[in-house]
Amino acid sequence: MGRVSRTGAMTRVTPWLFLAVPLALLLTFTYIPVVNLFSYSVTNWDGFGADRQLVGLRNYVDIFTRPELFGIFFVSLYYLAASVVQLVLALYFATILSFNPRWRNFFKGVIFFPYLINGVAIGFVFLYFFQPDGTLDSVLRLFGVHGRQLWLGDAGTVNWSLASVSVWRFLGLNFVLFLGAIQSIPAQLYEAAELDGASRWRQFRHLIVPGIRPILSLSVILAISGSLSVFEIPYIMTGGANNSRTFVIETVKLAFEFNKVGLASAAAVVLLAIILLVTWIQRRLVPDERVDLV
Repeated sequence: MGRVSRTGAMTRVTPWLFLAVPLALLLTFTYIPVVNLFSYSVTNWDGFGADRQLVGLRNYVDIFTRPELFGIFFVSLYYLAASVVQLVLALYFATILSFNPRWRNFFKGVIFFPYLINGVAIGFVFLYFFQPDGTLDSVLRLFGVHGRQLWLGDAGTVNWSLASVSVWRFLGLNFVLFLGAIQSIPAQLYEAAELDGASRWRQFRHLIVPGIRPILSLSVILAISGSLSVFEIPYIMTGGANNSRTFVIETVKLAFEFNKVGLASAAAVVLLAIILLVTWIQRRLVPDERVDLV
């Protein structure tokens, strides 16, 4: 009897032993920093020393009443538009390659490869790509388009140029997600659709799209949150010049250039709240309906 009770106790304890390390890491590197972020956001701390004067919600009021700070969110619209293009291209290529064309593995590698490259390296590569008389201007001259274009120096083109780099870099991630979801659909469903005379378009509309809806919903959430928190590419390529500052770049400048850690923390909390709100709205509008495919 005692042996059975010990076995039952060990059975209950074993899962928690496996979860102990992941939970400790999660608390240490996620939830505790978030709590500290909230505590910093209600102070005017400069990042040095232990003198933190409590200011309440003044930092949040400052964020919403400074148009040059909150207006930076409009830059995210460029990346949001680029995310739509990125999702459409990823879904298109994933659908095409799911039908086993020739050179299928080669094209899969070509599309996914940019996602494996370090973001800093991508920033420097495209910094030379977009410079006057650089690679892009040379290619355009081959098609009869002449003239030196300041792709990163003109406020009218800089954000479109930077957003296009994000499309090129993250296309492979969404492509792999979509391709894996499409390939998880049972093959007999495709066979039945072909026997019924369904065209490729009808298979895509009535079979593929319903089958990958959870992954599609996840990709939309990642695209929206990513467009709101862009940092790496514009910071490396322009440093936020020519109206290319994103909200994250401005937050970093507030914290490390102007030593306004409290205001920067409040900006980070606002960004977190907006991303959570957008995610909640998206989940309400597009519920995660699992389709029974068998």
